[in-house]
This record gives sequence, C-alpha cells and structure tokens, in this order.
Amino acid sequence: MTATVIDGQTIAANMRAELQREVATFIERTGVTPSLVVVLVGEDPASQVYVRNKEKFCLASGMKSTVYRLPASTSQQELLDLIGTLNEAEDVHGILVQLPLPPQIEEQAILDAISPWKDVDAFHPENVGLLVQGRPRFLPCTPAGCLQLIRSVAPETSGLHAVVLGRSEIVGKPMALLLIQKGVDATVTLCHSRTRNLSEQTRQADILIAAIGKPEFVTADMVKPGAIVIDVGINRVGDRLVGDVAYESVREIASAITPVPKGVGPMTIANLLLNALQAARIQTRESRR
Repeated sequence: MTATVIDGQTIAANMRAELQREVATFIERTGVTPSLVVVLVGEDPASQVYVRNKEKFCLASGMKSTVYRLPASTSQQELLDLIGTLNEAEDVHGILVQLPLPPQIEEQAILDAISPWKDVDAFHPENVGLLVQGRPRFLPCTPAGCLQLIRSVAPETSGLHAVVLGRSEIVGKPMALLLIQKGVDATVTLCHSRTRNLSEQTRQADILIAAIGKPEFVTADMVKPGAIVIDVGINRVGDRLVGDVAYESVREIASAITPVPKGVGPMTIANLLLNALQAARIQTRESRR
C-alpha cells in the first residue's frame, strides 16, 4: 500500500478562492472591508515568513492587512498598550500576535488581552470555553485545517479512533476537542510525553495526528495499516524541512498522509482568513449569535 498524499496546498487554494467570493459579497452588502492586524515582535526568521504569507493571502482575498513590526526589545506593557488600542479600533476586526514572543513578554498575558471578538487565533479563554461547550465562535486555525484534510479523504468520521500526539494549547488540546464535536464524533485518545506504551496507543489509531515537534518521531512500526496520518510538525534538519512523521516509510503503511511542507501549513492560513471574515461579520452584526 502506498498512501494517498493529501494536498493541503490545493485544498487551501480552493478555500481561499471561495473566501474571496464571500469577502466580495460581504463588502458589497455592508460597505465594510474586513481587516486583519498581525503583530510581529522581534526578527525570528520563521515568524517573518509566516507573517509575509498571511499578509499576502489576506490581501489576495480582498481583506485589509496591517502588520506591526516591533523590535525584540519591546516591553510587555508596550505590547499590551498596542493591543488595547487595536481592541478599541472599529476598523480592526481581527488581531493576531505572532508567536513565539521574546522572553521578557508573558505569552498568556498577551493572548488573554486580545478581545475575544477579535481573537482570530481562538486562543482567548472565552473562545476556548465556547469550543469546549460545542458552540465555537472561531475554530482554532491549525486543528480546523487538520480536520478539513481528514475529511477530504474520510468524509464520515463517526466512530473512528483518533490518536493525537501532543497536548499543546495551539494544536493538541483543541484538536481533541474538535474531533469529539457532534457531527465529527470520533473517539479520541490524547497522548503526551508521559504516555506509557505510546506505540501501542498509536497503532490503534484510524486517524493519527502528530503534533509534538520532534523530527520524524513517528515511524512505520507505530502506525496501523490503512491509517490516515496528519503531520502537523515542521522541523529543520540540516537543509531539509521535515515533519514529526518519517514520511517515506509511513506512506507505505498509511492509507493517506500529509506532506511537509504543503500539507497542514497552508490550511492554517486559510482558516485564519475565514476567522477574520467571521470576526468582521460578528462585529458588523451580520451574524452575531
């Protein structure tokens, strides 16, 4: 068996094309242009690439994009002051603070400070709570992208056993929450660094999602034949970008697998833009719930 390669780049492009049409309709109906602000603190090379891509695709969709590039020496209070200003700005619908932040800034304090109505990353405790209750305001970007990739090859997920490797606030925990939502109805095992007999857990997975930040950690002997494998990791090894999954060997075992790059990454940005449009809709009362 050689796995079907799940082309996240093409799926994301189709999503952005549909989004462009929705944005045009929204602007025509309301006279309001959805606006996304990204704040980048410091000069982390990977973060700079991510921010450029977000800005490019945001503009291509017909939305307004503004990037604040702040020096690495920015204090926590200075960043909080900027967020306070953006929270109050009526022409700003979505706010994203690019992570990681410099060590003098407490990430959680910054994420908590963003208005939950403008929190397009879905990191604010209020938005996390709404997801737990099954009534999300915004879907967390990377987990939502993973679910869309899964459904591109398995439209019916009810009763499937999903194993999530990693319990981060950004991917692992919200991924598990999405998978147990009504309408998805997977049975979920959430594994982490203290999980015993990890390979026994992963070999039971119909859907295996790797998000642990360890290059090529998941090997073929850890994968159930025919499983769907979603690789969230992106790691630089020498001059190569690799995921958390040993791609070449696992693709001989799995039924479907995402590549790195061009797998999950493009989906994250597509869902960020969807959230920015949703934020604009909410703030113009077009779809406030």
